Amino acid sequence: MPNRSLLLKILSAVILFGAWEIAGRVPVSFAFPTFLESMAALVRMTADGTIFTAYAETLKPLIVGVAISTVLGIAIGLWVGLSQFFDWLFSPIFIVMQAAPLAALIPLLVLAYGIGLTSKVLVVCIMAMPVIVLNTSSAVRNTPESMKEMGRAFLASDTAIVLKIIIPAASPVIFAGLRLGISAGFIGAILSELKITPTGVGDIITYSRSIADYPSMYAAIFSIILLAVLFLNLLEKIEVVLFKGNQRGYVSD
Repeated sequence: MPNRSLLLKILSAVILFGAWEIAGRVPVSFAFPTFLESMAALVRMTADGTIFTAYAETLKPLIVGVAISTVLGIAIGLWVGLSQFFDWLFSPIFIVMQAAPLAALIPLLVLAYGIGLTSKVLVVCIMAMPVIVLNTSSAVRNTPESMKEMGRAFLASDTAIVLKIIIPAASPVIFAGLRLGISAGFIGAILSELKITPTGVGDIITYSRSIADYPSMYAAIFSIILLAVLFLNLLEKIEVVLFKGNQRGYVSD
């Protein structure tokens, strides 16, 4: 089964990159380079260290924002999921945060917190935290009542029920929320660099576009997608290690 999963992933990548190469050679647009041209630009930026310097800047708000969103998002989600009162009180706030157009909020964040690291971290949090909170609260709220009753029948404390029954049972949806939240966090980090100050990978994208160096621009975008995919796969492995008894298959398997 793992070999089949790997083969399907490789086949999917070959089809995608092949279509990219063909579209670049047609071409669909003068501003759309081929896959090989973009990879050559990525190799060039990797060799001269440009991409590493850029990610040293991009990862600062991303790591801080994702860490804050993960810790606070799961904690608030548990709190909201365990209490109907707090569900009524706080769920609408995070639903509005998720639905609000972020581009319209960025000028307000810049006005309040300037163009430094704080604004960029807040953009990442605004993108990532609502998804994590809502998925976590939904997972906790929908934990089978029979499992909680079983814990009470064995005289388990409320803390033990939360730690040993509710969280493991809710872990698939919680980790699904983490994956979605972290994906949104990547988008927020790049969006903040494009809209607030052109630094890091966002600077490469902006500068490459301004001088019509489209292979470098697409190479930078591809590197973001690649890093996000690797990070999400790592998160999937962590989930399997932490909740071995609650393991389940993925669509890709």
